[in-house]
Amino acid sequence: MYTPSSFEVTDDATIVEFLSQNPFAQLTSFNGSEPVVSHVPLLLDENTGENGQLIGHLARANSQWKHADQTTVLAVFTGPHAYISSSWYETPKSVPTWNYTAVHVYGKFKVIDDRQRSRTAVEQLVTKMETPLPKPWNMDQAGEDFIETLLDQIVGFTIDIDRFEGKFKLSQNHPQERRQLVIDALSENNDDNSKGTAELMRRFETS
Repeated sequence: MYTPSSFEVTDDATIVEFLSQNPFAQLTSFNGSEPVVSHVPLLLDENTGENGQLIGHLARANSQWKHADQTTVLAVFTGPHAYISSSWYETPKSVPTWNYTAVHVYGKFKVIDDRQRSRTAVEQLVTKMETPLPKPWNMDQAGEDFIETLLDQIVGFTIDIDRFEGKFKLSQNHPQERRQLVIDALSENNDDNSKGTAELMRRFETS
């Protein structure tokens, strides 16, 4: 990923928080002739391996798990993003751009060949996503027979992380006064991406 130094994120805690808040990823592998992409939620296990591990599952009917096994894959996580109008800068010497946040994770894909481990991987995902809800659902509510049937239809996997690449493009290359104008304009929009981008700009504000 092309990342000018002003946009680069290398702080481990920031990357871990980002992956926790934005677990939905584009998982890319190579099948020998072309790239293959699946859109899947991935959970970070910080305590496994030298750099941590991602955990997920694919539909068994999705052939990506077959060619991806034991190969290096790329998982792309994205956060808030928004169009930035040059009119907000209040100067004629400017052009529009797009602010965004992304973390790329490279690592070795390994199929989980143990049914209980696959089940645990799904349970971990359900627990993470359901816990904040007012009435959390759990797999026991679906019934054991139903869950066992569904487990036949998925393949669990892990990704042993080799490296991270973090990029938060949040107008750091502009003067503080201009950044504030962008924050103000984004804050007036009603969409979540604009508001999320404005909040990140405030949080990672630089002089």
